[in-house]
Amino acid sequence: MADKKDKKLVDFHFEGTRYRTQVTAQFANRKAWEKEDPNIILAVIPGKIVKINVKEGQKVSKGRCLYVLEAMKMKNKILCTKSGEVKKIHGIEGKLVTKDELIMELKDISPKKSSNSFQQSKTRSEKK
Repeated sequence: MADKKDKKLVDFHFEGTRYRTQVTAQFANRKAWEKEDPNIILAVIPGKIVKINVKEGQKVSKGRCLYVLEAMKMKNKILCTKSGEVKKIHGIEGKLVTKDELIMELKDISPKKSSNSFQQSKTRSEKK
């Protein structure tokens, strides 16, 4: 058990109420939570990549099966959580992977700018 000198008082707010509590030095110095990057696809559990269903440069939509991971004799379909384009595939079919190992990277698809084509056609008609 931690000594009293290892604890310090901290304030935090929850639903408009201020609270003061003691936390250990280990808790106070913990790594801060960071939002996950939806463009980085990691192995959710250790296992073997059975099949990769996409290719680099391929556009994928939300819900598409990116790859199949076998763990404890069960095949898990790993689905895409957002639409995008496959930037790089790091995983290899048949390879054993550890939890949180990088499997693939996605990139956002930039929306087509229709205003540019309208502007160009307007300029052409003005020149005539």
